[in-house]
Amino acid sequence: MIVLGAILLIIGLVAGISILTTIGGILLVVGLILTILGAVGRPIGRKTYY
Repeated sequence: MIVLGAILLIIGLVAGISILTTIGGILLVVGLILTILGAVGRPIGRKTYY
């Protein structure tokens, strides 16, 4: 998700298409948040029964 967000952000900035820049930025931020939460051991989107 981070890679897709970065690609869309770059394409949006180069081509001057604001909707791609917006979507790319949102995907980038959400991907970073999910990565950080996953790194600290918090289960995201699934239940664990340990």
